[in-house]
Amino acid sequence: MPKEYKTIKEVVGPLMLVEGVENVKYDELVKIKQANGEERVGKVLEINEDKALVQLFTSSQGLKIDDSKAMFLGHGIELKLAPDILGRVFDGMGRPIDGGGELIPTKVEDINGAPLNPVARDYPSEFIQTGVSAIDGLNTLVRGQKLPIFSGSGLPHAKLAAQIARQAKVRGTGEDFAVVFAAVGITFEESDFFIKDFQKSGAIERSVLFINLANDPAIERIATPRMAITCAEYLAYELGMHVLIIITDITNYAEALREVSAARKEVPGRRGYPGYMYTDLASLYERAGRVKGKTGSVTQIPILTMPEDDKTHPIPDLTGYITEGQIILSRELYHKGLVPPIDVLPSLSRLKDKGIGKGKTREDHSSTMNQLFAAYARGKEAKELAVILGDAALSDVDKLYSKFATEFENQYVSQGYYTNRDIEETLNLGWKLLTILPKSELKRIDLQLIDKYYPTKAGE
Repeated sequence: MPKEYKTIKEVVGPLMLVEGVENVKYDELVKIKQANGEERVGKVLEINEDKALVQLFTSSQGLKIDDSKAMFLGHGIELKLAPDILGRVFDGMGRPIDGGGELIPTKVEDINGAPLNPVARDYPSEFIQTGVSAIDGLNTLVRGQKLPIFSGSGLPHAKLAAQIARQAKVRGTGEDFAVVFAAVGITFEESDFFIKDFQKSGAIERSVLFINLANDPAIERIATPRMAITCAEYLAYELGMHVLIIITDITNYAEALREVSAARKEVPGRRGYPGYMYTDLASLYERAGRVKGKTGSVTQIPILTMPEDDKTHPIPDLTGYITEGQIILSRELYHKGLVPPIDVLPSLSRLKDKGIGKGKTREDHSSTMNQLFAAYARGKEAKELAVILGDAALSDVDKLYSKFATEFENQYVSQGYYTNRDIEETLNLGWKLLTILPKSELKRIDLQLIDKYYPTKAGE
């Protein structure tokens, strides 16, 4: 039976000091019982000899410390797990909010998990098809990878997240695939959009949703991504499924970290974020991967909005160091009306070479990808030159490249949020666009591949 303490000495905002405690651990859950029967929950933030600093999950308003007791529960925040967790919707603390009743657990896990032993990791090498050409064709997602999406305030990252969750699959394996979706600090309207989209498309059947709203306590915001990752690890390593985790929005998570850090009066780091934010983000991202000897895998797509569209802001900056690339959404392309507005040139998937080619996608994938990148980059340069010097300054070949860049954006990148292209469609579309250029310009593609795949007429 957990011991109760009537030694609550002080409450300041969400923080509470309890004295005279024994055998209390960092991150341990605490239940605060009041004389009127009301209960509140918190967790241990700091321990100093016999004193414990507790952060409440709810406001401390109306809490009388004279007649309250603190009970330390002996464990951290835990998540109940069972195979029928698929298809369920939970709040940020793992409580069901879909009216489906409590989950009857076969297992209960601490959400902080254990770090993966680097030696036990298997190399990510299998292609995941998202149905989005700008990702599949040019910045390919690989099983076990962590590939963040860098967005900006007001850009449609929520629609792209929902599209990937609906469409993503591992091809040709016949193995079970699941999506764990964590929404962190979002509005009620966004939450409603995600839940309805998942239900309408039927994607809910193979998904688990964790929804943390903007008006929920900051401390819950820190728990939500860990709930989702713990659930994904269970589905992957216990049930042998391939799991894609989508977390939106990591910026709200980092803001909650800063809020808790400020409440503890810690010395701030860059832009007021705690100095340990790199380590903290790594404790989330590094739980993605594949484990030798296990069938399942955990792939992560964290989504973050860059404050003021600044790539050098601490959140995208640190995320870029830990993860294997990034997909960048562009405000300029968004204003042009491209959906989704993915800017393929600064985007990068560091593991794309490992998941493409013969037997994985198609033999021509690597060389057509390089050719499309090069042609689009040259086409953009030609368009910029035409803005300064006029069209007359462009050579005939440059005019073709300029036309290619326009068609590439309108046909390849801009596909809408409800078009699901398989990899063959994406590759064939790439070839169709390359017919705008003379064959002599296709210097990055082997002649045998040109003979085999080059359409005989534009439009074929």
